[in-house]
Amino acid sequence: MPAEGSQIDELALLQEMDLTEQEIARRKAFLEFREDDVRALRALNEVAQRYADPVIEDLYKHFLSYEETRAFFQDPATLGRVKRMQKEYFLRLTEGNYGTEYIANRVKIGVVHERINLVVKWYLGAYNFYLRAVASRLSEASGGDTTKALDGFMSLMKLVFLDIGLALDTYIFQRERTIRQQQEAIRELSTPVLQIRDRLLILPIIGLIDSQRARQLTEGLLRAIRANRAKVVVVDITGVGAVDSKVANHLVQTVAASRLMGATVIVTGLSAEVAQTLVTLGVDLGKLNTVGDLQGGLEEAERLLGYKVVQLKDPPG
Repeated sequence: MPAEGSQIDELALLQEMDLTEQEIARRKAFLEFREDDVRALRALNEVAQRYADPVIEDLYKHFLSYEETRAFFQDPATLGRVKRMQKEYFLRLTEGNYGTEYIANRVKIGVVHERINLVVKWYLGAYNFYLRAVASRLSEASGGDTTKALDGFMSLMKLVFLDIGLALDTYIFQRERTIRQQQEAIRELSTPVLQIRDRLLILPIIGLIDSQRARQLTEGLLRAIRANRAKVVVVDITGVGAVDSKVANHLVQTVAASRLMGATVIVTGLSAEVAQTLVTLGVDLGKLNTVGDLQGGLEEAERLLGYKVVQLKDPPG
C-alpha cells in the first residue's frame, strides 16, 4: 500500500542496508528469478494495463471494509492519490526493469510504510489480495492456455517475493535504527553534564554502566569540557552500584583524557563495594582524585578554582 512521505535518499539507504548489486543478484538467484521471468513479465504488461484499474478498485473496497485499514484513507483526496500511486506500484511489476532504480523504489516504499505505522500484516494481506485477483485475470486473459498463464503467474510470484523480502528488511532496519536512536537519547538523558558555575561541571551518574555507556559518557564529557572551557569536573558515582574491569579502566581513561584537555576530574560518591572492586582489579588509584561525597567534591572544586565561600551573617535562630 504505497503512501506519501518526506524526501528519502534511496541510494544512501541502499548502502546503509548493504543492498549492493551483488546482494540483489544473490537474492534473485535464490528466488530463481531469471531472464525468462523478465521476458514473461514484460509479456504480461499489456494485460496488466487492462486489469490494473479494476483490481485497484477491488483492493481499496477491501481496505475500506476494515476499520484498521480504513483509518489510513479518511480524506477522499488522499484516497484518490494513493490509488494512483498503487497503480504505478503494481504496473512496475510488469515493466521488465528490475535494477537498482526498481530496488530503491521498493525500499523507499517500505520506509514510508514504516513511518506511517502500516502494520506488516496489512501489507502482506494487500499482496495476498492482489495476487489472487491477478491470478483470476490472467486465467481469463489466457484464452484457455493455462500453462502460459501459470508460467506468467509464477514469474510474478518470484518478483513479488523479492519485493516482500525488501519490504520486511526495510521495516526491520528502520525499527532497529529507531530503537538505537531512542537508546542513545535515553543514555544522553541519563548522563547529563551540568554547568554549576563558570569553569565548573558536574556529571552525576546513576545506574549500571556498561562499556557502551561508558564510552558515550566520556565523549559527552569531553565535548562539554571543550564547549564550556571547564577547568574542574566533579564526577559523582553515588548512584552506581557496581563496575567491572572495563568500566573501571574506562573511568581512569576518562580522567586522563580530561586532564589532557586541561580539566581536573574529582570523583565522588565511591561506595565501599565499588572501592573494593577497584582495589581488587588493580586499578591505579593514584590517577584518581577522589572525595567522599558530592558536597566535599564541590568544595574541593571551588577551592581549585579559587572560590571561597563566606558566611555573610549568622543563620536565623
